[in-house]
Amino acid sequence: MRKALLFLGILNDTDVDWMITAGTRHTVPAGEVLIHEGQPVQSVFLVLDGTFVVSTAALGAKQIARLMCGEVVGEMSFVDSRRPSASVTAIEPSAVLAISRHTLVRKLEEDVGFAARFYRAIAVFLSDRLRTTVGLLGYSQGRKLDDDSQYDDELDPETLENLSIAGARFDLLQRRLRTL
Repeated sequence: MRKALLFLGILNDTDVDWMITAGTRHTVPAGEVLIHEGQPVQSVFLVLDGTFVVSTAALGAKQIARLMCGEVVGEMSFVDSRRPSASVTAIEPSAVLAISRHTLVRKLEEDVGFAARFYRAIAVFLSDRLRTTVGLLGYSQGRKLDDDSQYDDELDPETLENLSIAGARFDLLQRRLRTL
């Protein structure tokens, strides 16, 4: 859920309303592949409910990540227009909000304010993912948490202020999409 809060905390209420209107809620049964490695991705997805696994053929289909409620999926292929380097599969009945690439590109071209907020949100989201990956690779080993210390991976005060608003936006998004 923290990922959605980072993402939605940068967007505004009008942006979220547009996402709800422009997107489509999809139910994804357990075992269904949402994104196929090496195949073009036609949408950006926001996980509304459920759990997905990320795997890659290069590692023998080994699970490399789990994605849960609030994760954004397909954003890397959207940003760099490359085919995905991993597959994303539902491991339980799940739901996503899908916004087609074409619709999103058109909105980004027409609404400069939305484009600035959207790309900043994607940048913060990807930065957080990279920091997590670096930590998993062992670059932060030996570091101990201390209440009086400030750490480089702490959220800044501006981001913290947006978390409650972002949580309310995600709740609104889920409620409105349940009625569609």
